Parts: sequence; structure tokens; C-alpha cells
Amino acid sequence: MKNLNLSVPKRAFYSIRSLALSTVAEKKEKSGDTKKLYRRLSALGRKKDLVFSTINEYIREGKIPSKVELVKCVKELRKYGKPHLALEIMEWMETRGINKSVSDFPVHLDLVAKVKGIEEAEKYFNDLSTIERSKWTYGALLNCYCTNLMEDQALALFEKMGEKNMAFTSLAYGNLMSLYMKLGKPEKVAPLVEDMKKRNIELSTFTYCVWMTSCSQLDDVEGAEKVFEEVKQDSPKKCDWTIYSNLAVIYVKSGHKEKAELALKKVEQVMGPQDRKAYLHLISLYAGVSNLSEVYRLWKSLKQNFEVLTNVSYLTMLQALGKLDDLVGLKDCYEEWESTCHSFDVRLAHSVIKNYLKHHMVEEAQAIFQRTLERSSGYPFWISETFMSYYLKNSQGHQALYFMKAAVSQVKDNEWNLQHHIIEEFLQYFEGIGDVDFGEEFCELLKKVNPLNHATYKSLLKTYIVDGRKS
Repeated sequence: MKNLNLSVPKRAFYSIRSLALSTVAEKKEKSGDTKKLYRRLSALGRKKDLVFSTINEYIREGKIPSKVELVKCVKELRKYGKPHLALEIMEWMETRGINKSVSDFPVHLDLVAKVKGIEEAEKYFNDLSTIERSKWTYGALLNCYCTNLMEDQALALFEKMGEKNMAFTSLAYGNLMSLYMKLGKPEKVAPLVEDMKKRNIELSTFTYCVWMTSCSQLDDVEGAEKVFEEVKQDSPKKCDWTIYSNLAVIYVKSGHKEKAELALKKVEQVMGPQDRKAYLHLISLYAGVSNLSEVYRLWKSLKQNFEVLTNVSYLTMLQALGKLDDLVGLKDCYEEWESTCHSFDVRLAHSVIKNYLKHHMVEEAQAIFQRTLERSSGYPFWISETFMSYYLKNSQGHQALYFMKAAVSQVKDNEWNLQHHIIEEFLQYFEGIGDVDFGEEFCELLKKVNPLNHATYKSLLKTYIVDGRKS
């Protein structure tokens, strides 16, 4: 048999190489385009009805986004708490006749519920065809009911899913367990676990965690420990760091500090060195047991294991330092983040301001707020509310009103409503001092962001009476 010549001619080799390099370049360019599109969409913030025009403008520039690219944008926007933008992308895809996969319908339903409310989500579900109503779409609707604490609707849908053989999954049972925990009915979790066992449904790590927490809420720490032992014996692979972390939380809440620290040591043993989430849980939990030295040790270890620290990492550390009243460490950590961050995250500034105000460090808090105004893409209304609440509690109503005026002057397109508890604080303040002028000025401002209700008028009336005005 002759030896076959498998060599590639030189010219052909360079043609193949050129083709391969152009394909890689094309992939890189497409990846870059996706990032550019995401950045444009993400920059829209809370503005509505601009997604369509943004994507259309992108197309006019000669860049046609694929369905995969659009779905990636939806995923990222959901991840970073911008469901209204994600929903508008899904709606744009519908207008273009882009076919949806089975996994797209539950995502769309979830977004409708978050942005337009549960009734619109139900309407969306009812308009789907039989094929489109997969077990995942049913599961998404069940999750919406459970998230909105709609127990009757959730149980009715769960029963219907059972008739269609769609309910017997760990995820569906997990939704009901979460519902009962939020409703303050932890005693209903164990029967659901027993039902899962009877049906031979595999218990997930999440299931075990909720079961343990339900025992804790019933003041049954021993019961939680028995569940933990069951995981170790029956499902050792599921006994990961989240189980130990959950056990540590239970010990912290029940005052078993030594047991909590043993559980935390175990978390560190079983977690991977590149598990950022585990590090952040540990930092928070060590703050919970007032162990500042361990908080700093883990922070140092986190820095050594990760070249880049995320905003969430810094936020976790700031919250831990604030909890332990380490104001020097808090200041240093914030200034380190502020000087190196690529994207300014208002949550970190808010965390520091809250802690400064807690210790009556008003000038320091105002300095942070001023720098936040300079760097934030939108007006930080929720930080203004923190200042308002602080001043009202310290009988400085006119300072609170100053922040109210500043916030109202920045409102566009009904993007902000003053929180109910702060409205009550304002009402109690001007009612208590009997300052009608203050009360009227506040109500005029409030009308621009919240509809005035019976309680507001009643409080104003009481102020008139205190001030002796009868007209």
C-alpha cells in the first residue's frame, strides 16, 4: 500500500489559516457588538419605551443582532434588576416575528409579572397555545403566585400541574416551601418534604436548606441538626458549603456562637478557592458573630484569590464593617473602592451614608452624597430618603424638607414615589410641632410625586387645630 501524501500545499495552508483567522475575528467582532448593544440598552436606566428605538438605531448602523445576542441582553438585564428593559427586548422580538424557544415563554411571563403585574402575567399565560404552556411556563406562573404570596392561586395551580404530571419536581415543591416560609407558616414545609419522599422526588440542596430553616423558625434547632445529618448520610454530594452556611445562620440566630463558628470553619474547608459567593457569605456570617478579625482575614484572602473585586464584594465588606461599627475600616474600604471602581454603584455610597448617619457623622455623610451626585448616572432618590428620615427623627424638619425639595426637583416621568413610612414621619413631625406652613409646603411637594390620601389631609387638619386656625 502506497503512503498517502497528507501534506497541505503551502498556498492552501495560508488560505485555510486566513479563513480561520477571519472566522475568529468575526466571532470577536460579534461578541463586541453584543457588548455594545447591551451597554446601550443598560444605559437607558429606568426610562421606558426607548428600547425599540435603540435597537432600531443599532440596526440602521448596519449591525443586525441575532436572537442569541438579544437573549443574552435579556439575561444580563434580568440579572442586574432591569426587568422593564428586558421585557421591551422580548416585545421587540415579537414584533419582528422572531420565533421563541420553549425556554423563552417562562422568561417572558416572569418579566410581565415583574413589570406589569400578576393580572397581566395571567393574561399572557392564558393567551399561550397548549404547546407553549410547557411545565416550565406553568412553573413560572407558580413562581409568580408564590412570590406575590397568593397562596390560594398557587395551590390551585399546583393541583392543576399535578393533574398534568407537571408538579412533581423539586423546583415546584421548592416554590411552595418558599411561599409558606414567607407567609410565616414554617410548619407546612415538613409535610411537603414527606410528600416529595413518597413520590421519590429527589431533594435538592435548596430543599434541604429550606427544611432546616423551617425547623429553626419553629425553635427546633435539634430538628435542623437532624436534617443536616440526613444530608450528610443520604446525599453527601449535596452537603456543600451552602448547607454548612445555612447551619451557621441557624446557630447565629439561636445564639449558639461556638457552634456557628465551627460550621463556618467547615464552610471554608468545603468551598472552592475560586468561589466568590462563598467568601461573601462567610464575611457576612462572621460579622454576624462579631468576629472582626475573621472578616478581615477573609477579605485579604478574597483579594489574593481574585484579581478583580466586584462592586458586590465591596458592598458585602462595607455592610460587614458597618455592622461591627468599624468606621475607620469602613472609610478606608469605601475610599479604596471609590478610587478604583469602573462603574459607580449607588448602593455602596448608600451603605456608608447610612452608617455615618447612624453615628451622627452628618458632614461625612453629606460629603459622600455630594460625590455620589457627581458620579451617579441618575438622581439617588433613596439616599435622599435616608437623609430625610434621619433629620425627621432628630427633630430637624426643615433640613428634611430641603432634601425633599431637591429630590422633587429632579423627578422625571413619575420615576420616584416617596416611601410610605417616610410620609408618615413627615406627617407626625409637622403634626407634633403644629407648624401649618411646614405642613402645607410638604403637601405641595408631595402632590408632585404621590397622590394625597385621607391620612395626609387628616394630619394637616390636626395641625390646623393645634395652630388654632379654624378657617
